[in-house]
Amino acid sequence: MIHDFLIIGGGIAGVSTGAELSRLGSVLLLEAEDALAYHASGRSAALFEAHYGHPVTIELNKASHAFHMTANGGVLSPRGLMFVASATQADSFAQDVALMHLDEISPDDARAMVPILNPSHLAMAAYHGAAWDIDTDRLLQNYVRAIRDNQGEIRNGAKVTGITRASGLWQVTATGQTHEARVLVNAAGAWADHIAALAGVHPLGLKPLRRSMARMPAPGGHDVRRWPMVIGSGESWYAKPDAGAWLVSPAEEDPAEPHDAWADDLVLAEGIARYQPFVTEEVTRITATWAGLRTFAPDRCLVLGPAPDTPDFVWVAGQGGYGFQTAPAAARLVGDLLSGRTPELAPDTVARLGPARFA
Repeated sequence: MIHDFLIIGGGIAGVSTGAELSRLGSVLLLEAEDALAYHASGRSAALFEAHYGHPVTIELNKASHAFHMTANGGVLSPRGLMFVASATQADSFAQDVALMHLDEISPDDARAMVPILNPSHLAMAAYHGAAWDIDTDRLLQNYVRAIRDNQGEIRNGAKVTGITRASGLWQVTATGQTHEARVLVNAAGAWADHIAALAGVHPLGLKPLRRSMARMPAPGGHDVRRWPMVIGSGESWYAKPDAGAWLVSPAEEDPAEPHDAWADDLVLAEGIARYQPFVTEEVTRITATWAGLRTFAPDRCLVLGPAPDTPDFVWVAGQGGYGFQTAPAAARLVGDLLSGRTPELAPDTVARLGPARFA
């Protein structure tokens, strides 16, 4: 069978794009792992905050908000976002407030929301209520259902080992089988440049960056369910409630090769050391650790659209940790570009997301 679209990558980027393209033609999605959303998508902080990210990413966030809030009953629930700073972090705190459109609040007000904040170290705080948790599993499954409702096919455990092109068709070999398609969509996350090279398309210089996470019991036995996500000024660490427990991340961006990432114990210890002075409860026990790769293009914008010299090779890459919150608008843009529709996003935003900017 010749498919209209063959998508490589079963994270949120590939699955959301697959759902959009399944309205235009036949879709086959190949995922190397035995489960969807195994790598970066399965290790997301799962927060929607419209003003978080590169200015172009923010445009995608804003364009995705209504979908996240309403489609299929919506996937957002209230969380809130707080930035905190010590007396020595005034400059970075001022930048955070301006970039994230935060409202400054008193340390006492911050402690009323998060009672473990340390009054002897906390000097400044700011808050934004318009930040939500994303039900990432529900969002993913909504897109999976859309693909299957439109007779699309998803194959797990299908690692791509070869790509050729002949007579206007792509031939993709995965786990001993060869599939043909008119359009090849590269949504392979940290492996996207590798897939491009296999296809004979010039890589973009994508950089996977590791970010680690530690899960621990709720500090001091508190009920953390209604606490906001808390970020150290300059994004030097962050903490977030998670199913009654407490997550702390060093928020590092350490370069890594594409692989099944794991947390670095030393990096975690350094991040917890930055977090610890801000709270009164000492970190005494960690119940789990993990890491994910946030993959960025050189300019830290997503890359969405056909390769300029190979228009039937389509990039959906460089999500950089913003994959879930940008997915609705990013997928819709790819659908617009491949169907010939006028994109809903502004032309300058579309140009800044297109792979032609690297030509």
